Amino acid sequence: MSDQGQKNQLRVGRLVKAHGLKGAFKLELYTDNPDGRFVPGAVFTLQVPESSPWHGKTVTVREFRWMNSHAVVFLEGVDDRNAADELVRAILWMDDSVDEQEDDAWYDHQLVGLDVVRDGAVIGRVARLEHMPAQDLLIVKVDDREVMVPFVSAIVPEVNLAEGRVTVTPPTGLFEESDDDAQPEVARDDSAEHATEA
Repeated sequence: MSDQGQKNQLRVGRLVKAHGLKGAFKLELYTDNPDGRFVPGAVFTLQVPESSPWHGKTVTVREFRWMNSHAVVFLEGVDDRNAADELVRAILWMDDSVDEQEDDAWYDHQLVGLDVVRDGAVIGRVARLEHMPAQDLLIVKVDDREVMVPFVSAIVPEVNLAEGRVTVTPPTGLFEESDDDAQPEVARDDSAEHATEA
């Protein structure tokens, strides 16, 4: 079991694959401020399997750059492709300090229970957050069902903890599909009642 992700740490990236021959990694970002997070000298805690030689260790950024719109990071002590391959799929966590917590980083417990607002109207409430390999999902409770909403800025442009709400701009059909399925049942119920009354 890993103890990463406790409330005093933020998940900021994942080492997707080795890049080139000098120990670089392509980086999947979980932060909107990569240039501020991945500065030379920044230290990250690694989330890796217990069998990994890197388990329980930290890594330090040597260099961070953008290559063809991809984030690439070099780490101290990782100088060749073989060393890099040992760290592929590792998740990077960093200590969070209150004064530098970024605007788009929240703990699961801060999001659960927030109202979900679309076009100014409350349509549901956040039930939980699920961390998937590709992206996080907000699980939104709408009436008696749950809707999975990708937790990305294009669909969830604003989280306002002070006002207790999450604003969503979902693609057409994300919330409506189940509503449409429910409509015929309502219509059948009405006709059944009229038939009984007649």
